[in-house]
Amino acid sequence: ETQQAMAILGVKGDRITYLELPDGAVPMPDSNEFSAAVDRVATYLNTVNPDTIFAPSRTDPHPDHRATWQLLHAALAHTTLTPRSFEYPIWDWDINQRHSIDSTAIAAWRLDISPVVELKHQAICAYRSQTTDLIHDDPTGFRLTPTMLANFAHPWETYLEVREKGKGERD
Repeated sequence: ETQQAMAILGVKGDRITYLELPDGAVPMPDSNEFSAAVDRVATYLNTVNPDTIFAPSRTDPHPDHRATWQLLHAALAHTTLTPRSFEYPIWDWDINQRHSIDSTAIAAWRLDISPVVELKHQAICAYRSQTTDLIHDDPTGFRLTPTMLANFAHPWETYLEVREKGKGERD
C-alpha cells in the first residue's frame, strides 16, 4: 500500500526506506527496543542529512505516531544535525482523541495544497486496508471513518514548527 501511495505521489520505489519497526508497536522510550531503534534512525538521518523533517505530531493519539516523533527526536539528539522540524496532525483532527499542545512553543503553518488535493485523496485510497472492508474478519480491525477521511480533504495542510530556545530559532 505504501509503495502504491508513493507511486501516485511520484515517489519512486528506490526512494522509500523502511526501518522495519513493528506496526502497532513502534518502540517507545520505556521499551527495551527503543535504544536500538534510535540508533537505526540516527544512522539513517546521518546518511540522508536532511535540512527539514516532517513527522506526526508528538501528541497524536496513535501510539505509533507518538513513538515516531520520540524516536526521531531522540535520534537527532545523537547526531550533529540541526534540521528544521515540523509536526503534522493526523488523529489530532478527531476531537474525541485530540490532546493539547503548548501553543506558545509552536509556530503554526498552513500550506495551500489545492492543486494536489485530489492526488492526496488517491494516495490515501491506496491504503485499502484502512479505507475499505478489505480486512473484514477482524472485529477489532481498524478502518478510517468517513468523518476522519473528510479531515484530509481540505485544500490545505497544517504543520507545527517547534520553537526550541537556543536550537534553530528563527525570526
